[in-house]
Amino acid sequence: IPQHLARLAATAQEETWQSRQQLQAQQQEVARLQEELNRARQDGERWASALQRAQREALEREAMRGAEQARQQELIRDMKERLLELLREKDALWQKTEGIDTPMPSPAPRDTGLCSRCHKDFRLLSRRYNCSRLCQGKVCHACSMDFGKQGRCCLICYQQRHPQAT
Repeated sequence: IPQHLARLAATAQEETWQSRQQLQAQQQEVARLQEELNRARQDGERWASALQRAQREALEREAMRGAEQARQQELIRDMKERLLELLREKDALWQKTEGIDTPMPSPAPRDTGLCSRCHKDFRLLSRRYNCSRLCQGKVCHACSMDFGKQGRCCLICYQQRHPQAT
């Protein structure tokens, strides 16, 4: 029996030693896992802090964008008001000038060898044009405006037809 007890004691010691080894390995594994958990918590805190900072910056940018948009809308409103004022002024000035008579072109002189406006001689190189509008006078190139297929007319007839050009 003493040998049997010695074997049992040796086996128990062997099992105890193996259990201690397993316990140490498990404790080391638990310590490693706790370290990883602490690192993960720190990373989570950093990410949460970065997220809060990014959200705060986004809110600030949105507020600045809203303020800029409000300024631009106010500027647009002011510009529209100014445009309306200018249109009213233009209409008032147009109504004031509506009654002003423009000078009628003088009748063409009977001498067809001279420009009816500047009285320059028509020569070989200075071409004469018939005014195709009101006065029917003969005018030189410098005293006339080109209307393409409609022909040319003198400057006075052109100014009467297009008063905004003056």
